[in-house]
Amino acid sequence: MQIAGYILLAAALIGTLSSTVYLGLVLVAVGKFRAESKRLLLPLAADADLPGVSVIKPVHGLEPQLRENIESFFRQDYPRYEILFGADTADDAALEIVREVSARHPRVPSRIIVHGESPWPNPQTYSLHCLSRQAMHNVLVASDSDVEVAGNYLREVVTPLLKPGVAMTTCLYRGKNVGDFWSNQTAMLMSVEEPAGVLVANLLEGMKFGLGPTIAVRREALEEVGGYEKFHDYSANDFILGNLIYKAGHEVRLSSHVIDHIVNQSSFRKMWQNQLRWRVTERYCRPKGYVGMGLIFAMPFGILGLLAGGLLGNWLLGVALFGWAIVNRLIEAYAVGWVVLRDTPLLRKLWLYPTRDLLGFIVWCVSFSGTKIAWRSSKFELQGERMVLRKNAGHPS
Repeated sequence: MQIAGYILLAAALIGTLSSTVYLGLVLVAVGKFRAESKRLLLPLAADADLPGVSVIKPVHGLEPQLRENIESFFRQDYPRYEILFGADTADDAALEIVREVSARHPRVPSRIIVHGESPWPNPQTYSLHCLSRQAMHNVLVASDSDVEVAGNYLREVVTPLLKPGVAMTTCLYRGKNVGDFWSNQTAMLMSVEEPAGVLVANLLEGMKFGLGPTIAVRREALEEVGGYEKFHDYSANDFILGNLIYKAGHEVRLSSHVIDHIVNQSSFRKMWQNQLRWRVTERYCRPKGYVGMGLIFAMPFGILGLLAGGLLGNWLLGVALFGWAIVNRLIEAYAVGWVVLRDTPLLRKLWLYPTRDLLGFIVWCVSFSGTKIAWRSSKFELQGERMVLRKNAGHPS
């Protein structure tokens, strides 16, 4: 029993040390982001200096809060922009809401592009490709349909592109839970775990990737790396686009603007499928860094410490390790979720974040078990970073 206790204790101490070091990096990264955010928008650009923007937005069926999400893009404090919506079919249910909202905002040019079923494994990339070819302006802002933005969104996302060498910007996002407990688990992932990783990456090596909910890119930079068709069968077009633009010698910047990512996963199964898809995709996009990701979690090692303390008859040490794991995660959740993202609902449920940390570790472990992912109603298998369609059950209702 004592040997087992010492083994568990050694693992707990290693994990506690690594997660504490990671917390330190997160806190430094939070400070860097806040300092850079103030400088990123300076000097303030006059309306005449801001380029025209084409917002390209694929839609697919009815989603929670879709009307509010779409309307937020029509309420931008920005001088010249258009919005292009892409759909597989003319009878897509989302288009009725698009037409209704567009009619209320006639001063904002908008168009609907029905591009047909995707011949590419990644249908979202195909939609972005079709929309980008129809866009009028030379700055493209690709945005998901399940995000809501503030009125200064375009101004803050586009302004950094005025700086020499900057070809692309991307945004942090906070999870806005409109569902139940399982949705809240994903919302906390979006508001703490994912942005923490992005902030640390930005601290250590700068931005070399993009985040899907928003990517603003100069058209010439997009075309230089081959356009959207370059990665028609990649599972993470956001990550790859940013990486290719960085490798082409351009800068990718993390915008100071934070958007709301709407989350409504009504069951454990939906929550699990989504999170597993994200993690399996991430494992293929950055395999070396992903292996070490297991050491950034705190709660699994706190539990190991508690078990070790019990086996060794040293409950004080076990409780101390477990207690520090909880405090560690609460500090991280507060620093990222509140100091950076200003996520008020998260602040009210901060005490739940340690459960999210434990779930995140479990998803990370399971992500090594296979190469298959589920997206919408289709099944895919990853071969490297590419998607191969295995099964398509038709569009969901």
